[in-house]
Amino acid sequence: MTAALLAASAAPSAYAAPATALDGEPTAAACETLGFRPSTYNEEARFVRGRAGLAAPSAGFLAKPAPQMLIAPAPPLPPGVTPYPGPRPGAVETEKYPSAVANPIRRTVEEPVSTFSIDVDTAAYSNTRRFLKDGKLPPADAVRVEELINYFDYAYPKPMNRDQPFSTFVATAPSPWSKDRRLIHIGLQGYELPRAEQPPLNLVFLIDTSGSMHDDDRLPLAKKALNTLIGQLGAKDTVAMVAYAGSAGAVLAPTDGRQKLKMRCALESLQAGGSTAGGQGLALAYDLAKQNFDPKAVNRVILLTDGDFNVGVADPSKLKDYVADQRKTGVYLSVYGFGRGNYNDLMMQTLAQNGNGTAAYVDTYDEARKLFRDDFSGSLFPIADDVKIQVEFNPAQVSEYRLIGYETRMLNREDFNNDQVDAGEVGSGASVTAIYEITPVGAPGSSDPLRYQSARPAAAPSAELAFLKVRYKLPGEATSRLIDRPITRADASPTLAAAPEATRWAVAVAAFGQKLRGDPRLETGFGWPQILDLAQSARGRDEFGLRAEFTQLVRAAQDGKRINE
Repeated sequence: MTAALLAASAAPSAYAAPATALDGEPTAAACETLGFRPSTYNEEARFVRGRAGLAAPSAGFLAKPAPQMLIAPAPPLPPGVTPYPGPRPGAVETEKYPSAVANPIRRTVEEPVSTFSIDVDTAAYSNTRRFLKDGKLPPADAVRVEELINYFDYAYPKPMNRDQPFSTFVATAPSPWSKDRRLIHIGLQGYELPRAEQPPLNLVFLIDTSGSMHDDDRLPLAKKALNTLIGQLGAKDTVAMVAYAGSAGAVLAPTDGRQKLKMRCALESLQAGGSTAGGQGLALAYDLAKQNFDPKAVNRVILLTDGDFNVGVADPSKLKDYVADQRKTGVYLSVYGFGRGNYNDLMMQTLAQNGNGTAAYVDTYDEARKLFRDDFSGSLFPIADDVKIQVEFNPAQVSEYRLIGYETRMLNREDFNNDQVDAGEVGSGASVTAIYEITPVGAPGSSDPLRYQSARPAAAPSAELAFLKVRYKLPGEATSRLIDRPITRADASPTLAAAPEATRWAVAVAAFGQKLRGDPRLETGFGWPQILDLAQSARGRDEFGLRAEFTQLVRAAQDGKRINE
């Protein structure tokens, strides 16, 4: 199948002159002209195949000439097989999340250095929003605090050029949930590529068409999301499509970005049915991306799925190794999650973090527009690879510290200078935010000092709280570069109310995430009303209403119930 697909993708017809109608509504008549017709899947047959594990032929495409193959209708049910009488796929709660214990408080004299890979994923925020809008509190493991914080724009100062693609922002202020501690707010702002400097796109849409994707918030929403992305494409861009369920197959051979109607018709032909052969689909998509690889382009597989892989390679550790190997070829992987009930966040995080891409969760069409239109550049045009942050704390000023979030992104101290160690990717115009909570020297600590050890003298100037270092690679380069700066008393605000708006908002979101996780470090008396007041004080300019929506989520959390209550 793969060899045939690659041969088809290389066919000259894939890049033939565009048809007269380059874009428009994918009506039956328009799509028939382009060689596509709607699928005639029997809905009950889809459910039976999704439940019984029978191979539906959703990727057993009709043998039509290149550049595209079409989905065949499902055959009649086998004799003796009746429609599945139970709930449809997704009705049973089988969601999976990475298990990560909150970062501990560390004593500076024992461990003065903190190192982590940046993370600009936002999946946890929209997934948390989905739970709260349903009147439920999310599972603690579903709440990755750094992804909640990084959902928002903080209007950090912009860098001046592409060669040093980050500007730094630092502010410190008293912690609102602990009277003896302070917070260090660190922000990085990425360089925004002018449109003329944006490289061409070589994309492969890898679309889950298994039976579990039938609901309106799954495949139908995924189609709307991709139609939004298709609207952003230009003539220099190329898109192919692969669908997978039971087996994997090509839906659309590589097609230039002008032929939007053809892409929309290919999407319209997709229907959900069958079990999920995710591993096979990944292999096919990577092969197609490498066949059309352009060293000057963004070469990326874009996976849209609920993550419920159940045929072929479904072990997250094996898929982790596979996508880690594939990223070395220059083809990256971004993952977009859909659905509820069987959403496999563990799989999504494994694939995105090891595929050098981003992970997002699409709960509404508004979120689809945000991801594929408003944040289009930040998700697809990389400005830096393997971005790592390291903070060294001054033991003369800081007795303890803890990093809020980033539990799945922690690195060893020696990893910071090792250019072979993979880290996060940052896209055009994207920002990165992190918050440390520190205990100043002289304030009560969380643990007793060691009996047989003494504090080491500080080598740094007494005005320095810490020293920040950022290491990154420009796209295509193998050797990292360094940005550094001290964190001093000049970065401090005497009260949280006097801190910059960006800091107050980031702290409010951090408090929200910690409260949802049940973090014991939030002192008694600091609850939802205090979080809401802090957020209200920092709403500022809210062009798209995202901060107003957040305040509603805080209110919803006050009344939310745990799952199964």
